[in-house]
Amino acid sequence: MALDKAALAHIAALARIRVSEAELDPLAEELSRILSWVEQLNQVDTAGVKPMASVAATGLPMRGDEVSDGGRRDEILGSAPRTARGFFIVPKAVE
Repeated sequence: MALDKAALAHIAALARIRVSEAELDPLAEELSRILSWVEQLNQVDTAGVKPMASVAATGLPMRGDEVSDGGRRDEILGSAPRTARGFFIVPKAVE
C-alpha cells in the first residue's frame, strides 16, 4: 500500500502531529514500507494456531501457597500509636 503526501498529511492531521513539507516524502516512503510488511503478515496462514500472549510458551513462576504471619509483627506494631500484647489498640467504634 503506497501512501502519497496528501494521505500522509491527512494522517498527521488526524493524529495531531506537526509534519513539515520536507518530512512528508521520506515519512510517506517509510510508512508505505511498514504497511507493505504488515500486508505480508496478513498472507500467513494462521488457521490452526491458537492465540497466545507471548511467542515463547512459558508459564509464570508460582510460589507455594503457604499461610504465614509475615514474620514482621514487631516491625508493623512499632509504627502504631498504641499496642497491647501484640495487638493494635483502637478507639471503641460501637457503643
